[in-house]
Amino acid sequence: MKFGVVIFPGSNCDRDLIETLNAISNQKVEELWHKDTDLKGVDFIFLPGGFSYGDYLRSGAIAKLSPIMQSVKEHAEKGGYVMGVCNGFQILCESGLLPGALLRNKKQQFLCENVFLMADNTSLKTTNKFSKNKAYKIPIAHGEGNFYADEQTLNTIEKNGQVMFRYCNENAEITAESNPNGSLNNIAGICNEGKNVFGMMPHPERCYVDYLLNEDGKFVFDSITA
Repeated sequence: MKFGVVIFPGSNCDRDLIETLNAISNQKVEELWHKDTDLKGVDFIFLPGGFSYGDYLRSGAIAKLSPIMQSVKEHAEKGGYVMGVCNGFQILCESGLLPGALLRNKKQQFLCENVFLMADNTSLKTTNKFSKNKAYKIPIAHGEGNFYADEQTLNTIEKNGQVMFRYCNENAEITAESNPNGSLNNIAGICNEGKNVFGMMPHPERCYVDYLLNEDGKFVFDSITA
């Protein structure tokens, strides 16, 4: 599988993703500049975290207009894999590739800390190596991670098994206290109806190897390459 990482002005987690994907694929990861339209034959596209275009207007609102995003949409419409992490998740929602929106955190503060997640649907391309009812520790770093959708959209997401991850405590219990940003139903990540576009606020690329004192992020990448 050939990976590509889209780089926008203000992206700052692209190198983390590229290094991780290089390690798991043993091949060159394509760097996809936001002004280009050529996807360079990649199979799986990542949109990294950061502050694309300085998060002006809304996070991801300007990035969605980049030339590369039309190619990303066409790739997704053909069944190609796309995944956004943090700001990448915001861009996918702004682009209409994922439902819902990411609002300001409930307490109006930027959060940078470790949280616990549990995989809600373990049959997805990004979750198949996760165990049910087990907590995994993944870091977050965002100011707008509060997932919101209208009631009808939220019901559809839940009914179709589109919830990828939920925030939980270390005992894999979904509680109000374990929800760091106010996301509806403790949602930390979702996919589209076709199960080929994914978005999550936590950063698995920041906890892939043990020198970061946490390897729980590897389950995302091990799932993708399974």
